[in-house]
Amino acid sequence: MRSFGVQTSTRSQCINITDQVQEAVQALGITDGVITVFTPHTTCAVTINENADPDVVGDILMQLEALAPWENAAYKHAGGNTAAHMKASLVGSSVQVIVTSGNLQLGMWQGIFLCEFDGPRIRHVWVQ
Repeated sequence: MRSFGVQTSTRSQCINITDQVQEAVQALGITDGVITVFTPHTTCAVTINENADPDVVGDILMQLEALAPWENAAYKHAGGNTAAHMKASLVGSSVQVIVTSGNLQLGMWQGIFLCEFDGPRIRHVWVQ
């Protein structure tokens, strides 16, 4: 397993981590197979989506905020970050990616993103 940290800078953001995942695959010596990219946090997530137009991730964050708003919600969780927990559950904590000849097999427009919902923080990503 390889891990790396990601420093987030705002409460909600999606950070492209494709290059760091590719570096982890190379460091692990994986040539062919399937990897799992996982984050061990309950208020952030990992997803695969478009990496060409930043408006896509902006739209995703906007719609997640509409589904689980920070403001004007009657959450009971004493931690005050229920919105982040809900968003992380909706997106998920891991993705799997096929590796062929040592390279991630992603579509032309795809990237792997760490999705922060309760930042800024240092987050961890595990690749195996």
